[in-house]
Amino acid sequence: MPLKKKFRLISAHARHEPQRPEVFAHSAGPDFEITEIKLESGAVSIESAFDEVLSSPGIVARAIEAEHEGMHAVIIDCMGDPGLYAAREAVNIPVLGPGEISMHVAAMLGHQFSVVTVMDRLRPILENHARVYGVFDKLASVRAVEMPVLDIDDHLDELTRRLIEESVQSVRHDKADVIVLGCTGFMGCADAIAAGLAAQGLHVPVIDPIPTAILIGGALVDAKLSHSPRCYPAVPRKPMIGFHAVPASKT
Repeated sequence: MPLKKKFRLISAHARHEPQRPEVFAHSAGPDFEITEIKLESGAVSIESAFDEVLSSPGIVARAIEAEHEGMHAVIIDCMGDPGLYAAREAVNIPVLGPGEISMHVAAMLGHQFSVVTVMDRLRPILENHARVYGVFDKLASVRAVEMPVLDIDDHLDELTRRLIEESVQSVRHDKADVIVLGCTGFMGCADAIAAGLAAQGLHVPVIDPIPTAILIGGALVDAKLSHSPRCYPAVPRKPMIGFHAVPASKT
C-alpha cells in the first residue's frame, strides 16, 4: 500500500487552534495525512501587506520544522501567500501558495477569471500577485464582499449571499469564465457559490484555493517535483538577530 502524503498546513493567522481536519480529509481523500499548525505571533487576520510581513518569519520557521519532521509538502493557509518565496529558499520540499496555484488553475480553465475576496483594500495586493504570477492578462476583476476575515464564521449565510452576488457580477459584467474564492477562510463555500451561479444560468468553475492546493501538491509529490534551487537558492548562513527561534534551514 502506498505511503500517505504528509502535508503541513501553516495557518498565517495567529488566532485559533487548528480545527478543520475533517474538512481537509474530505477535500484531499485517504491518500493524504494533513496536519495544521498556527503561528505563535503575528496578525490575527491577514488583510494587508503589513499583516503579511508580520506573519512571514513564523511561516518560514514552521516550514523548516515541517521538513525536519518528514513532511512531504507545506501549504500556506492564506490567499496572499505570505512568506512563499522565502520559505522555498529555506526548504527542499514543495511550498505551495493557494493564491498562486488557484490563479494558475483558473487561467487554464477559462479565458479570464475573477477573484472574489473579503475587502476591497486587498484588490491592489491581489492584482500585483497576478502580475508576479504571470496571469494578470487573464484577470477579469477583483471583487470584494466587504466582510472582515474575523466576521466570517459568525455570518456564513450573509457571506454566501454576498459571494454569490459578487460572483454573478464578475461573470455578467466583468466577463469572467472562472471564479476564484479570494480568501482561504471561504473554504467549503465553493459548492454553494457554484449552485447560486447555476440557478441564474451561469455555469462556471468555482475554485476553492486550499483543496486545490492540496491536490496540486499531491501531484507534485507523486511526480517527485519541487521548486528549482536555481530560482530559490539556499539561504546564506549568517547571524539572524532577533530570530533565534527559526531553526536551521536547508543546506
